[in-house]
Amino acid sequence: MEARVLIACLLVILVLFLTPYIYKPVAPGPTQKARNPKPATAATVPPAPTPAAAPANAAAAASSTPAAQISATAEQTYTISTDLFEIRFSNRGAVVQSWLLKKYRDEAGKPLELVNMQTAAKVGDPFEFEFEHAPSTDPNKVLFAAKQSPDGLGIDFEYSDGKAHFRKSFQFAKDSYLSQIVSEAQQDGKPLPHRLTWRGGFGDLSVHNASSTQHAVYFDVADNKLNVKSAKDAKKGPLAAHGDFSFAGLEDTYFAAVFLPKQEGSLEADTLADNVAGADNKPEAWVGVAVGGDPVNRFAAFVGPKDVNILDAVDPKLKQLIDWGWFWFIARPLFVALNWTNEHFTRNYGWAIVLVTVVINLLLLPARFSSLKSARRMQALQPKIKAINEKYKNVGLRDPRKAEQNQEVMDLYKKEGVNPTGGCLPMLVQLPLVYAMYRVLSVSIQLRGAHWLWVTDLSQPEHLPIRILPTIMVVTQFILQRMTPNPSADPAQQRMMMFMPLAFGFFFYYYQSGLVLYWLVGNLVGIAQQYAMNRMSPPPAPPPAPAPVARKKVRS
Repeated sequence: MEARVLIACLLVILVLFLTPYIYKPVAPGPTQKARNPKPATAATVPPAPTPAAAPANAAAAASSTPAAQISATAEQTYTISTDLFEIRFSNRGAVVQSWLLKKYRDEAGKPLELVNMQTAAKVGDPFEFEFEHAPSTDPNKVLFAAKQSPDGLGIDFEYSDGKAHFRKSFQFAKDSYLSQIVSEAQQDGKPLPHRLTWRGGFGDLSVHNASSTQHAVYFDVADNKLNVKSAKDAKKGPLAAHGDFSFAGLEDTYFAAVFLPKQEGSLEADTLADNVAGADNKPEAWVGVAVGGDPVNRFAAFVGPKDVNILDAVDPKLKQLIDWGWFWFIARPLFVALNWTNEHFTRNYGWAIVLVTVVINLLLLPARFSSLKSARRMQALQPKIKAINEKYKNVGLRDPRKAEQNQEVMDLYKKEGVNPTGGCLPMLVQLPLVYAMYRVLSVSIQLRGAHWLWVTDLSQPEHLPIRILPTIMVVTQFILQRMTPNPSADPAQQRMMMFMPLAFGFFFYYYQSGLVLYWLVGNLVGIAQQYAMNRMSPPPAPPPAPAPVARKKVRS
């Protein structure tokens, strides 16, 4: 029975740690269809520039007559800098060539680039036009006339060759991740429905296997559900969805670029996939998105970190972009506790993990004490259990009498009021907490790049040839295992229990440093608690040895 409980505990650990990699639920969209947009034909016209402002509304855009010639004579870049962004535009196609987040760094310590520079040259820059029916002129190749606002926080692009007319407008705030975007397209004075694209990847490309962490997302208001799509979902062609969406765009683990439509009505959100070679020259499937669908698209665009407070201030539905996992009801309070401890006491998330872990283990002290009592009672029953096992020692596993042996053992447990699984109670309580801590470290932007002593990033494994925290964790796990009473007297099972620290070390060696720190501190607190409990509740005295049987002398 004890061996089965041990195996069950190991299986639970495997399920909790391997499930995020094996099972990734993806909710289907309300309306999906394959779409193969036709490429637009290129045409360039080099007249003198005449910048113009965006129309006030869609009706004005549809009825306005475009000027005969509006374009630029040469390619030029424009930079808009705020407290949070630095964005570089090109007037060729009126696209974004670079989008830097000033407050977040990549592995080289530079401002984080959200545009995938490796793929942009092959699949296009963010905010290109995409059409169901191609216009006479490809707006992604022409030179737009550009005009920056006096405050330097906005820029308008316009192009017209007398037949086709295109406009884009971008407006930013000094200290906000929210911006305003307007796009318009006409052909021969008639409105031309279109979408704006961001393809070829997004977000922090310095993380391991970055393409697999990126998704296209859209929130369906009718179903009150966040739909998540990967590049694999669009491997056979663009995957289109349209409906009443409150937002649509791209995300990775820590960042998002989503568009919140201002006008009422349905929104189109296409999931795209681009197979482009990465840094190792191996083809990778990068996810992209095309959002819009109207002749005039008006968006409030959020491009920034998936911070709970920032997302909630923009739109409470955006908080669903943070995936807290199955045990969200534990992960969210755990994150709040870590964040509060960091802000009010430690000013360091590593020490916040230490303090919160100590508090958690103090709260679990009753469960640990109950486990000790159960283990002591099991130890006291070992002579009787041994006698039952001796009675059936020659019975095979398939022998019907094996069931009788198990029943006798269970009857003994019931008679003595002992729960054979009571010794696993602290571990079973800890497993949801470990998984919740894993999710917090995986999705919390605050813990991205958080350092502690020699650890440079608590959300990643240690960047050392031999990782120190997992090594210390295995040693403390051995010490705690030796101090914890073993309810079984079977030497084989005792050796199996001593294998547990190595199994834990293997699991934790490749996980986040913050998770290893959490378990290590739990071991240290457990050692102190176990020492005190062993002093208060010593092991039962061993049963007296049987008296030697006197041999009778045989007279010859």
